[in-house]
Amino acid sequence: MNTIPGEIVQLPDVQASNPEVSIGLTRVGVTEVKKMVEITRSDKRPIILIPTFDIFVDLPSYRKGANLSRNLEAIDRTLEEALNRPVYRVEDLCVDVSKRLLETHEYASNAEVRMHGEYMMKKKSPKTGLECQEVYDIYADAIVARGGLTRKTIGAKVIAMTACPCAQEISKESAFKKLAALGVADNVIQDFLEDMPMPTHNQRGVGTIKIESGDDVKVSIETIIDIIENSMSSQMYELLKREDERHVVESAHKNPKFVEDCVRTMAKNLVQKFPNLPDDAVITIEQVNEESIHRHNAFAERMATFGELKKEVLSNGPIL
Repeated sequence: MNTIPGEIVQLPDVQASNPEVSIGLTRVGVTEVKKMVEITRSDKRPIILIPTFDIFVDLPSYRKGANLSRNLEAIDRTLEEALNRPVYRVEDLCVDVSKRLLETHEYASNAEVRMHGEYMMKKKSPKTGLECQEVYDIYADAIVARGGLTRKTIGAKVIAMTACPCAQEISKESAFKKLAALGVADNVIQDFLEDMPMPTHNQRGVGTIKIESGDDVKVSIETIIDIIENSMSSQMYELLKREDERHVVESAHKNPKFVEDCVRTMAKNLVQKFPNLPDDAVITIEQVNEESIHRHNAFAERMATFGELKKEVLSNGPIL
């Protein structure tokens, strides 16, 4: 084909052609896209994240492919705009990118953006007050349908410590019998066992909470992290001195929990911390305890609407 110098040649848009097999696709896009995001906090310094994004649109049956470069363009333009205004929540950023995708993919009916990354918070050791940084996995997701329906998800995964109640009761019974055989009075034994927790095996507990809701709901990721951490036997700390270590071990053994207890405690604490969540918000709570004396792990999960969860929690009495 002859062209005139300086003439712009219109290249063929292969993606817009018809496929050999006319079947619509639920998700088409790009995954593992890393970007830098600055999260503004009203009373603290901003947090810099380098999260990973997965970016999708649906594809109608009459179209061969999606213009994937538009996905990258959408997230880049949205992030550039975010530099000129504060971004308080990563899930809202995912919503903004999803809306931009529908603007650039005129053939799509739905857009979805998923994000996962690491979130750092400062903590102090429980006794000596040593300051350290703790790393948590966070998740965000947004699904936007053409016409306005939006659902977004925010969540976190936290590692802490659990102590097994079953093995501890066995140890407690054994100690009682041995002390009684030495002539120690029953009431003295009871006081001793209440003050000095008996040994048991421990697990590294991995707790996860995800909250799916509408576009107008605001949820604090740091509150989610706090709920998970405080629903196990003890928190974990990157840096501990001897006095801190003793406190952590004793605290965990005075607060033994099964994997099921952790999920139920998370549910109770979530209802207490987020009383104004809409009833149709979807809650997923998951706990995995990595066993120390078995090769398998223990698992428990609860999925429910917030309305269902709140009704069950409040049926146990007022939340203190």
